[in-house]
Formats: sequence, structure tokens, C-alpha cells
Amino acid sequence: MRGLEVRGAVVRYGELVAVDGVDLAVEPGEIVALLGASGSGKSSLLRGVAGLEPLAAGEVTWDGSDVSATPVHARGFGMMFQDGQLFNHLSVEGNIGYGLYREPRVGRRARVAELLDLVGMPGYGKRRVGELSGGQAQRVALARSLAPRPRLLLLDEPLSALDRNLREHLVGVLGEALRSTGTTALYVTHDQDEAFALADRVGVMAEGRMLQLDAPELLWRRPATREVAAFLGYEPFIAAELAASLGRVRANPDELVAIGPAGLVPSPMGVEVPIVDQRHQRGEVLIDVRLPDGQTATARVAERVGGESLTVTIDPAGCAVIPG
Repeated sequence: MRGLEVRGAVVRYGELVAVDGVDLAVEPGEIVALLGASGSGKSSLLRGVAGLEPLAAGEVTWDGSDVSATPVHARGFGMMFQDGQLFNHLSVEGNIGYGLYREPRVGRRARVAELLDLVGMPGYGKRRVGELSGGQAQRVALARSLAPRPRLLLLDEPLSALDRNLREHLVGVLGEALRSTGTTALYVTHDQDEAFALADRVGVMAEGRMLQLDAPELLWRRPATREVAAFLGYEPFIAAELAASLGRVRANPDELVAIGPAGLVPSPMGVEVPIVDQRHQRGEVLIDVRLPDGQTATARVAERVGGESLTVTIDPAGCAVIPG
């Protein structure tokens, strides 16, 4: 059970190092998501695995066999992109069956029907691609990428062009399709919610390096560095002594407590701090307060509060302890 292994991968564009010595393993049937800001190297790493970009150093192996010099079409990997890249001159079934040209016609039709059911589009085989909505087109693109039963599926921000509600729905469709087919997948996204909902493990990249790769719950509860915690949305970072005064958070003197989006809560048993600002956001009010060390933190409440101060405490469940 070896699956994909990447060792010391380096991808360059001229003098620019896009991927800088990354190690990565994806076990058979596992879904690994790569997170990072634009320019972090996540898509370049995906393209290096696919063979679309040559490795300047390192190697890519599948089940122990080096495929670094193997042409893209011979690696047995599938790809799904942001725009789907469907063929407009073909019907839905023509697109899905495109990679099945070696199979007998009866088997090809059965596989297309199976995949249309899998992505929730039975009966759409004769439709023209131009008649599909954005979400339907991406479902067809997913079905097409799964049709040849790739040993590894590489997905490069496949839902980023869709609106949030549709993305949230299709993440479920995508996850169910990948798991029901036992597909090994490497998924690139900038959306943390997508990654945490879909993947067995999530990696955070920055400046071409892999900062941390862990199960979603472990990554969230125990970010390895301040850089990872900040990327995940933790802010501010306060000393252990201050954290202890604000709530029951245990940390060593050489550690920092990172306050998450729900880490600071109003409480009559807390510490009174001055209010800096209040603003509405999606059905709640965000209250910025100034902590005793001068940093600003945010508490979330149901409605605006009167006065110039707020009594708050730290919820340990909404915080993480990281190295100082």
C-alpha cells in the first residue's frame, strides 16, 4: 500500500523556485488536500506530480516505481481543472466516454450511465455541454476524469469558479464520488472549508514549502507554527500568562496561545476590556476589543452592545497552543 510518494520535489520557472524540496505521500484510497495562498506552490506541485512541469530535483513514484521521466499520458493519472475543459462539440456522454475509446461500445455506455448516476445526473447523456449550468458542467468533468479509473486523480481548484452555496453542495458530491470509487486523490484549493470537509489529510504550503501535513482536526487543534496558525485564521497570539488571566488555558511560559475565530467570548466572569469597533457580518456582530497587551481581538455576539467596554474570557476549545 504505497500509492504516491514525492521526495525532495523542486519545480522551477527560470530563476523562480515554485516548489522547494517538498516531500509528500498519498496512500491508496486517501484524499489529501493542499492549502496555501496564491504563489505558495500548491498548483506547481500538482503539475509536477502530473508531469506537466518537469522536476528540477527530486522524484515522483507510484507504488515504488519512479515515474518522474514518464510522459503525462503514460502515468495513469487523471486531472480535473477549474474550468472543466469539456469538449463543446461532444454531448455529455461523449465527454464522459472520451477516455474509454478502447472499451467495447456496450461497456462504454454502461460506464457512462454508472458515472452519471454517481454524480447525480442520470438521463443527461444526450445533453449538449452548452446547455449545462456551471455546477452541472463540473459534475460532468468529474465523471469524465473518473471514467478511465485513474490510479491517482489530481484536482486543481475544481470548484473555485462557482458561487459559495454551489461549492458547498458540490464538495459533498465530489467527496462521495471519490470515496465510493476508492479513488486516490490530491486536491488543490485555497478554500479551507473545502479542504477540511473533503480530505483525510490537509497540507499547508507557503513559499514552495510544506509547512504542515496532518488530519484536519489535528491541523486545526495543533498548528505546528505561528505561520500555519495565522493562515488558518488564528489571531492574535498572546503570552501564556495573559491567556491564563483571561481564561483556563494551559500553556508553558515559552509558548503562545493563538485565539481562533470563536476563541474570545463575552462572559460576566471574564476581564473587562475596551471596545474598539462593532460591525455586522452575516447575521452576527463582530466586536473588536483591545486586550491588556495592546493587541486587538474579536468576539462574536448576536447583537450590538451598549457602552465602551465588554467583559470577555477565552474559550480553550477555540484556541491553540503553539511554540513561542
